[in-house]
Amino acid sequence: MLTALAIFAIVAAVVIAIVLLLAAAKPDTFHVERSMAIAAPPERILPLIDDFRNWRSWSPYEKLDPAMKRTLSGAESGKGAVYEWQGNGKAGQGRMEIAAASPSKVAIDLRFLKPFRAHNLAEFRLEPQDGTTKVTWAMDGKIPFAAKVMHTIFNMDRMIGKDFEAGLANLKNVAEKS
Repeated sequence: MLTALAIFAIVAAVVIAIVLLLAAAKPDTFHVERSMAIAAPPERILPLIDDFRNWRSWSPYEKLDPAMKRTLSGAESGKGAVYEWQGNGKAGQGRMEIAAASPSKVAIDLRFLKPFRAHNLAEFRLEPQDGTTKVTWAMDGKIPFAAKVMHTIFNMDRMIGKDFEAGLANLKNVAEKS
């Protein structure tokens, strides 16, 4: 006869096996994207995105750690502008560099160092539409197997998407007030 401990061990092994199989079936890349209409022209919105000094006014990540260390280097804005941060467990540590900038798009090379290592590409697209500008914030990256396991338990699109939605709402508020 099986003991309660043996039954628990069997159930736990089956659950772990299912999670690992589900993780193995997940794609090797991810894409998160959110958009919002902002009642401002692209030329008013662009400097809020391509100049890292302006991110404090709208980025939801800026509020994760009030004592976060920030370092700006490279170009003042646009291609070559660099933003490095080091904060608490929530903010982590990383580096962003604007890889390309135009009046309609800003591409950012994003590297997380802590609490985990990751290399992603973030992109902001600005599309004028009937007196407003549709601003899209997207991020793409590779998913290592350990992250795939996390993705089977947590909905990363919903988690990151929620941050993007908050950031776009903040960006809208700042751009529409200026």
